[in-house]
Amino acid sequence: MHLKPVVALVGRTNVGKSTLFNRLTRSRAALVANISGLTRDRHYGEGRVGDHPFIVVDTGGFEPVATKGILVEMARQTAQAIAESDVVLFLVDARDGINAHDHEIARLLRKSGQRVLLAVNKSEGMRDHGALGQFHELGLGQPHPISAAHGDGIPALVEEALLPLLREVHADQPAADDDAGLPADPDAPVDHRIKLAIAGRPNVGKSTLINTLVGEDRVIAYDLPGTTRDAIEIEFQRGERRYTLIDTAGLRRRGKVFETIEKFSVIKTLQAIEAANVVLLLIDAESGISDQDAHIAGFAAEAGRALVVGLNKWDAIDREQREWVQREYDRKLRFLSFAKMLHLSALKGQGIGPVLKAVDAAHAAAFAKLSTPKLTRTLQAAVEQQPPPRKGIFRPKMRYAHQGGQNPPRIIIHGNALDAVPESYRRYLEGQFRQAFKLDGTPLSVEFKSSHNPYLKDSNS
Repeated sequence: MHLKPVVALVGRTNVGKSTLFNRLTRSRAALVANISGLTRDRHYGEGRVGDHPFIVVDTGGFEPVATKGILVEMARQTAQAIAESDVVLFLVDARDGINAHDHEIARLLRKSGQRVLLAVNKSEGMRDHGALGQFHELGLGQPHPISAAHGDGIPALVEEALLPLLREVHADQPAADDDAGLPADPDAPVDHRIKLAIAGRPNVGKSTLINTLVGEDRVIAYDLPGTTRDAIEIEFQRGERRYTLIDTAGLRRRGKVFETIEKFSVIKTLQAIEAANVVLLLIDAESGISDQDAHIAGFAAEAGRALVVGLNKWDAIDREQREWVQREYDRKLRFLSFAKMLHLSALKGQGIGPVLKAVDAAHAAAFAKLSTPKLTRTLQAAVEQQPPPRKGIFRPKMRYAHQGGQNPPRIIIHGNALDAVPESYRRYLEGQFRQAFKLDGTPLSVEFKSSHNPYLKDSNS
């Protein structure tokens, strides 16, 4: 499985980690995730070198010898980021020089066994300055002078950090990479083995559900080298349907340095969602719908993944609690109107059949082939029922529609003056296409393409 490399930014406070994070993720300004309670001091974003994306983790200021308060939590979060990463960029401050915290962080990084590049930030005008020589004391190899604020030295640093990882990917990757299962061509062959990621907060029953599905107890936490690039894939078959479970339940690195690292890994979840065709978001009905559930669901939807929601431990709550959970679901996850929501008990094996049936349907919808004649007829019927609103003296004119891709389905509408179509009308058309083609369980992209200058008067307007 081809997963994005992970680069962790580590260093004490005020050395410029966030500035470097913003520079590395400039092509994708939005954060990949900022999950309350789990990433309080870790932000996740996506950077890119050429055609190669990678995940960047921005950690809080690291106080490795902290003994109380929020500093302990920040140190634990940073230790987690180190363990999950493929390469660590250790930032120090050229102007301040080395202090005791830098030495302590360097010692921890050496013990971690991770690949580390030492980045000396705020080194404008110091490339050949003797002041950089002191950073050799940290025992982490050649210091790399950079300026996160001005971009000096950043391309060379990132290239050195990622080049070995990209070589590994190309060495392991077959000539035709079918891992993503995301053919852009609607007529391209589809691997009908469903890649299913089971995602959710800690202790919602993901491991229990996996064991129930495969019919055996399966150890989830393995001690494997290079765990960030190694995903646990579990093959199983139900009837004629084949599945690959992509586990997010508890893979972690074990060792003296990271014995206390939490089992839940945000990076693992993000990678598993991107590698899947369908995401099963498992929610603990006993504890209700949390902001973390909403963030995970939001990332899956933004990634264009088909989605099924399972409310686990449904048998453990009474009628009043069920009504409360339903209200919370409608309030916090209303953006998942396209996804099927089901009740189950992973422990007792109740509701598993309907969940897999919904997964199958979501997968089928994600890879549906939508004929141009039927798309165009559906479009024309929708416009006849409710024409798009005018903008000034012009009314957008929609001529025909065709499919532009799968997983998620992408519908391209051609016509005149389509730049003026409001978002509300786009949602209306999305609903009409969903109904006509039974596209439940998958996000749907509806795009407009004007065939000529929308400001030229159309005699048919």
